[in-house]
Formats: sequence, structure tokens, C-alpha cells
Amino acid sequence: QVQLVESGGGSVQAGESLRLSCAASRVSVTNNCVGWFRQAPEKEREAVATPVIGGGGFYYPDSVKGRFTISQDNAKNTIYLQMNSLKPEDTAMYYCAAKSNCYSLSYTYWGQGTQVTVSS
Repeated sequence: QVQLVESGGGSVQAGESLRLSCAASRVSVTNNCVGWFRQAPEKEREAVATPVIGGGGFYYPDSVKGRFTISQDNAKNTIYLQMNSLKPEDTAMYYCAAKSNCYSLSYTYWGQGTQVTVSS
């Protein structure tokens, strides 16, 4: 079955960097739209790096713009989230997700998540 497996999370100090990875199996990151989301305790899930529907490029919320960057390695069928200048408010569970219909608002496949904890 389709699997998205995140890794790279951990506990860091404010100002440090992390790179999250999402290895996909039985779903191609080349032929599907993939993105990153996060959910902090008692907060709603939010998109942090997702493809712009109907256009090129990626959406980043203001809270992470300029600090987070999504990329992908098609040969490894893996997507990444480079996170720089981390802040305590970035603490959350981070998920990657994929959808075959890039015009859909809904993502079909989700990983199990990787925890990021940033201390001040």
C-alpha cells in the first residue's frame, strides 16, 4: 500500500535548523502533488509548504516564509522540508501528504508524522 514515512524531527534550540524527509513508496512524488503540514497540541492542522493549486510554486504561510523550503528528489522519491531559524512556535508534529489530483483541496495520503520540538 501507499506509504509516506517522515523522518528528521527532533529537539533543537531556537535558531537552529532541521531538515525533514518524507520517503514515499507506491506513490510517485513526481506525478503527485506533495506538501507539508503541521499540528501543534490543541491547534488545528496548518499547511506550511504546499503546492499552489492551479499555479506554480508553493504556498508558505507568513509564519514560516523565508525560513522553510520544500524540495524533492525524484530519484529517491522523497520530499524534504528545510527549516531554518527555528522558533519555539514551530514546535509541532509535522506531516507530509500527497494527492494525485493537484486541483483537489484534499490530500489522499498522509504520513505518520515526525515531532519537532524547539526550545528557547
